[in-house]
Amino acid sequence: MPAHIAITRRVRPGCEAEFQAALREFLQTSFAHDGVQGASMLTPPPGSDSREYGILRTFASEQERDAFYASPMFKAWEERARTLTEGEPVYRPLTGLEAWFRSPQNPPPRWKMAVATFLGVFPVAMILNLTLGAAIRPWNFILGNAVFNGCVVLLLTWVVMPLITRALHGWLYSNESKTSL
Repeated sequence: MPAHIAITRRVRPGCEAEFQAALREFLQTSFAHDGVQGASMLTPPPGSDSREYGILRTFASEQERDAFYASPMFKAWEERARTLTEGEPVYRPLTGLEAWFRSPQNPPPRWKMAVATFLGVFPVAMILNLTLGAAIRPWNFILGNAVFNGCVVLLLTWVVMPLITRALHGWLYSNESKTSL
């Protein structure tokens, strides 16, 4: 299973251009590491006072992610980044809907994510209702709902939403505008 990570760093005042250039170079270089499947930079909106930069990374697996963060290449980047940033970076694994719609570019508009999610949930719920529903209908209401919804979530997470986001990729990401690699 791919591992998606969002990293946030606060850049020191006046170091924004140098940080962007250094990060672009590092992101390009990082693709030489096995298991790196994607990387991009999210910059603050133009005219904003924010100095927070986002980095999105995708790895082939959690093991590849861990190997990357333990690598000399990453440790060298961390030393360089510390001279350009304030405080510690914040690492957040992306799961659920945010991972389904993770893109090297900007996330799609929420209404498009809602349509794509509906296209996944509707048929899964219908099929499960026609198949599993009959078997669990006599069960206790809470237990039956827990099993049914658990099946919906499992199918959406590992089967349906990856297929839907791949099939709708061109439509979902047709209006991208933020800076990326």
